[in-house]
Amino acid sequence: MSDSNDNAPVLRAKGIRRSFAIGDRTLEVLHGIDLDLYRGEKLCLMGASGAGKTTFLNVLGLLDRPNEGSVEVEGRACWDLSAVERAAVRNSRLGFVFQFYHLLAELDAVENTLLPAMIAGRERGLRGNGKALRAKAIQMLTDFGLADRLTHRPGRMSGGEQQRVAIARALIMDPPVLIADEPTGNLDSTTGEKVLELLFAEQERRGLALLLVTHDERLASRCDRVVTMEDGQIQADSASPIPL
Repeated sequence: MSDSNDNAPVLRAKGIRRSFAIGDRTLEVLHGIDLDLYRGEKLCLMGASGAGKTTFLNVLGLLDRPNEGSVEVEGRACWDLSAVERAAVRNSRLGFVFQFYHLLAELDAVENTLLPAMIAGRERGLRGNGKALRAKAIQMLTDFGLADRLTHRPGRMSGGEQQRVAIARALIMDPPVLIADEPTGNLDSTTGEKVLELLFAEQERRGLALLLVTHDERLASRCDRVVTMEDGQIQADSASPIPL
């Protein structure tokens, strides 16, 4: 059951530990991480390569089970759920934007945007809403400046256009949480700035909880709070943007 307290975190990680067996030894990657993310908040996660950010995101995204600890989405302990139930939460309550887009090459912009809705439709046996969902996807892409790219496949789109499609895909199910992992890391500065403006505008308009992973301190300074990961632990938690 979801927590009815409006001040409760929409995404909570508590006591997350993750280790991997390598030969005859154990590699400890995450060391008891706690993190709360609130509705409407822009939270930045920073850290050098190898700090454990990717492993932590995989746990938060319900892709990789921790050895210890819990992940709650809207008060629901997700690692206590079945694999099918976790997949449903991941598809409908968590939106993901990655550095390398991960669009399907054989699908056009509208079809790529609709993927989460198509998956949900198959899993839930939904009927009769295909036209409405397609209209929603077309409207989103049009609002994102892609009205003339609706039938284009990824190979015919620029990096910035592909990332805007990826953002539309992440938002098509109206999730309360958006996780963006280096969303401008594969773009030039001008294109990256346009993508960021779109991302932040949608976050504010929808009241999303945004977890943004970046190495860019200037981008971090635009968030409400910054946490730094080092050696699998959270080292800093600032209520205001980091100074430049």
